[in-house]
Amino acid sequence: MHSLVVRNVRPSDADSPTDLAVVDGRFTDGPVPADAEVVDADGRIALPALVNAHIHPDKTTWGGPWVSRRPAEGIADHCEQDAELFRSQPRAVAERSLGLMTHAVARGTRAMRAHADVAPAYDLACLDGVAQARDRLRHALDVEIVAFPQHGVLRAPGTRELLEEAARTGAIDMVGGIDPVGFDHALDEQLDLVFDLADRHAVGVDLHLHDRGEAGTTTLRAVIDRTRALALRGKVTVSHVFGLPGLPDREFDEIASAMGDLDISLTTVAPSKTRVLPVARLREHGVRVGLGTDGVRDAWSPFGDADMLHRVHQLGWITGARTDEELADCYRVAADDSADVMNLPRVDFTPGSPADFLLVRGECLPQIVVDTPRPDVVVHAGRVVARDGEVR
Repeated sequence: MHSLVVRNVRPSDADSPTDLAVVDGRFTDGPVPADAEVVDADGRIALPALVNAHIHPDKTTWGGPWVSRRPAEGIADHCEQDAELFRSQPRAVAERSLGLMTHAVARGTRAMRAHADVAPAYDLACLDGVAQARDRLRHALDVEIVAFPQHGVLRAPGTRELLEEAARTGAIDMVGGIDPVGFDHALDEQLDLVFDLADRHAVGVDLHLHDRGEAGTTTLRAVIDRTRALALRGKVTVSHVFGLPGLPDREFDEIASAMGDLDISLTTVAPSKTRVLPVARLREHGVRVGLGTDGVRDAWSPFGDADMLHRVHQLGWITGARTDEELADCYRVAADDSADVMNLPRVDFTPGSPADFLLVRGECLPQIVVDTPRPDVVVHAGRVVARDGEVR
């Protein structure tokens, strides 16, 4: 049993400082052993640690030499450059993933859903590398792994067998899919395969959906039908969903209501004003929406750093957040709503709540969202796992 006392701290932007006590990874209002570790917060704000609901750590070049990228058009072109980058990297997937995931911990991330490419170009190397990084950081980070068929399920022969192997061996938490209409050109075949794997191996589904218009809505309706038919309530996520924000109100409400009834969650990476999911409207229908960073300095983009506070700032920026409440709500999307998507308990500093939090110097939460200061201390499961940007 490990115990921790944090003195002179302002939990969740409270007006006045107090003390927080943690025993065995949970906040408590009871007695704490005399040998408890003590941290003096010196008036810092304690905030719930953040959850990255969508990231691709296997693709990253983080921590390595600069990679010059060339233009790309469409998913197929990006996939080809992914494979080229994979072959050219002197560092293994495990090393690159570990570096990025470690940085995420130091910046206040408590959990992430990590998509790892599964394709004939890689076999299961990306999956194995992310799993190795997860094992190294088990004390500091909760990780779900998605077997993600970036190159398509049907259009890349051999992929279905790799997905089957990944699910059969218990190496994954979820199985993925990608644009069944616009990229794989096989709506029923892809979704039947993916949902069958999830059903037979008791894993979840996380489907990348970039398609807009009829292709996007047709896919969403097909996902809803299969989730209902296989009783996979609460085990299905659709990522990106770029076509949803532009739907007419009646169609939006119809689809959102069906997803809410089946507890189908969504994730957004807040890429632009027109492609970010309308979180408040979806909440009204009971739809959980998580926030993620997507790829970080990979073949798709030279940008990114896996710092979820930076992504919170981006969410506020592109949605035009102005008031304190709007800015604070952006943080809640990444702390509370993203935790909901990963079926993790929320952190609210009450007795019994998980002690996953960060200590940061700031005036108030809205100012922190705007200025994005680095956390001074990060606590996971009641233990200090990072100080001053360095993971223990």
